[in-house]
Amino acid sequence: MKIALINGSPKRKESISGIILEELKQLLPTEHHIETFNINKPSLTEDEIEKLQSCTAWVFAFPLYIDSIPSQLLSCLCQLEQAGFDRNGKHVYAIVNCGFYEGKQTRHALSMMEVWCQKADLMWGMGIGFGGGGGLAYMKRIPQGRGPKRSLGKSLTVLVDAILLQDSKDNIYASITLPRFVYKFISEFIWKKAIKANGGKVSDLDRKL
Repeated sequence: MKIALINGSPKRKESISGIILEELKQLLPTEHHIETFNINKPSLTEDEIEKLQSCTAWVFAFPLYIDSIPSQLLSCLCQLEQAGFDRNGKHVYAIVNCGFYEGKQTRHALSMMEVWCQKADLMWGMGIGFGGGGGLAYMKRIPQGRGPKRSLGKSLTVLVDAILLQDSKDNIYASITLPRFVYKFISEFIWKKAIKANGGKVSDLDRKL
């Protein structure tokens, strides 16, 4: 089977979506051919469309943008919807990550992907909504499916089963495997440090312009 792993983050490098797709890639059996795509521009090339057409399963990974899909990815989805190719049997899967702790915050974006599949005459497989995704950037040395990455590993395992069986399953909503207050404390520590590194003060956030 040819599987397309599609990074829909606007970031050119070091995206959380890319980290998640790498975790997924490690779980896929090596006998399957993997095509990788980075969609950080508002249009696809003819070569990219041809390569996507040759894949049986499409797996999109992207960050939540105001409860929705990043604009450049949305533009590419519209382009794919209009492209003429054999859609028979193609399944679409999606992984949406967000900075919110609750993965359920991604439910509208996943619904949009499902509706797009209906319009584009593609099969909706399933989606994963993952909360606390920003923390993954600081956990690259933690083994897959261990510690704070345990819930992500379990969710990706279900997704792999669906992909290999070309099956459809219910969406999964999960959060980074840390207590909410711990995730909140770490997140606030990181952005306060970033504010100071950029010459600002934490108190600046309370300023009224």
